[in-house]
Amino acid sequence: MPEIVRLSNCKICVYAGDHAPPHFHVRGPGWTAAICMTSFKVLKGSGPRCDLEEAIRWAITPDNSYRLAYEWRRLNERE
Repeated sequence: MPEIVRLSNCKICVYAGDHAPPHFHVRGPGWTAAICMTSFKVLKGSGPRCDLEEAIRWAITPDNSYRLAYEWRRLNERE
């Protein structure tokens, strides 16, 4: 599981061989959530609101959004 970044109380990861739609995982102590890369809404799971908001704020920044999309394509391209 490639870790993209560690934030204050969680980390953002993109998994290889994952299902559509493109999303990233936010993992914290005892919780996990999947966030859609286009709508930035929680697809599955839950976590502390402040941690999820921090992850989404990080992800919507253009450079970070590009990085997440690049990692998704790199790890999940299907032939």
